[in-house]
Amino acid sequence: MISLRFLRALYSLGLEFWLALPLLGFAFWFTTSALTDHVLSRPYGTTTQLEADTQLEVHLSVTVVTIQAEINQQQGFTKVEVLTKDSVLKKLDFIFPVTDFNQLETTIASELGLSRENVRRLVRYQVKT
Repeated sequence: MISLRFLRALYSLGLEFWLALPLLGFAFWFTTSALTDHVLSRPYGTTTQLEADTQLEVHLSVTVVTIQAEINQQQGFTKVEVLTKDSVLKKLDFIFPVTDFNQLETTIASELGLSRENVRRLVRYQVKT
């Protein structure tokens, strides 16, 4: 008789639904964790290999305003600062292992995609001995 009253009280409160929810939650958690473990433990082969030793070459189209070249003859390199007119890229910095004026103009021209005459017109040299 007590068990009959207990079942009627459970039925009136809707507890048969609420008691099943933890079982459904546990079943859902168990199946998803097993599925996740299975998927993540599978070996995946890559078809292409990463190349970390190659350098990315970027070609930019900028309007050059001035070029400042600081030649350090004692250490054998030239620090070049290029000021541009673009709104996104204001300044470019380069270091070249060249101290000769002709080689430097050729290197800057090839790096910026300009003619040697334009580089010669825009560049300002400062020589440190």
